Order: sequence, then structure tokens, then C-alpha cells
Amino acid sequence: MTSNEESKTVFEDVKINIKTKLSALWAAFMFLYVYDVLLSLYEPGRIEELMTGSIDGVEFTPELLFGSAILITIPSLMVFLALILKPAVNRWVNIVLGIVYILVNITNVLSSPNLWAYLFVFYIIEGVLSALIVWHAWRWPTLERRPESSSGDLN
Repeated sequence: MTSNEESKTVFEDVKINIKTKLSALWAAFMFLYVYDVLLSLYEPGRIEELMTGSIDGVEFTPELLFGSAILITIPSLMVFLALILKPAVNRWVNIVLGIVYILVNITNVLSSPNLWAYLFVFYIIEGVLSALIVWHAWRWPTLERRPESSSGDLN
């Protein structure tokens, strides 16, 4: 067998559906979002501060907790919704919510007076994931539709 006739093993590169990509991005975002909150409880003095009803001077009100619940719930729902929504709606929901979470992350970075390095890493990665959600949704693959002929001919 000559070198030109040798067979080579090539890895298959399967094209991933856009809905699957978006769902995976939301799942990754959700895990990071939950873990950044969880790990923040390990900061020295954080539990004691939490028990006073405020952190970094921000008082926990029913409205704040309600808003926080919504911010945490949306990524969880988007893992599923990214798979089932119709493409046109899905695209815009992902673009809008991706932008919202980019703004939330920017706000988190700018409003955290004592931002620890681990939290900064979480915020950066969450921001990148949010940007990827927007980018992939913006570039949603399209198909060109041809007008149907009256005779039923598909040519």
C-alpha cells in the first residue's frame, strides 16, 4: 500500500442544532449563576451579615427577593424553552434575555464594592455565555422558501 492509499481516521464533526446549542448555553449559565450565589455564602462573615437581613447595605425586601427569584428562574426555564419555542419567537426571546443578563452581569460587577476574584470569574464567564446566547440566536440559520407553483410542481 502506498502512502496515497493509506486510510486515515477522521473524527466526525456533527452539526449541532441551534436549539440544542442555546439550551446548553442556558444550562451552563444557570449552573454558574446558582453556584456564584452559593459560593458567596462561604465568604467570611457573609452568613452573619445575611442573618441581619442585608448584604453590603442592600436590605432584603419581599420585592428584592421576588426579583431575585425571577432572575434565577428565567435561565432554568430557558433550558427547556430554547428547545420547544418556534424559531421566530425563540430567536427573539434568546436575544432579549441574553442582553438582559449581559446588563445584569455588568450591574453586578459595577455594584459589588468588595468583589472577590472568584466572583469576578463567574461574572465574566456568565457574561460570555450571555453574549454567546445573543450571538447564536442572532445568527439563527435560515432557509430560503421558494414560492409554490399553482400546478404543484416543486421545481
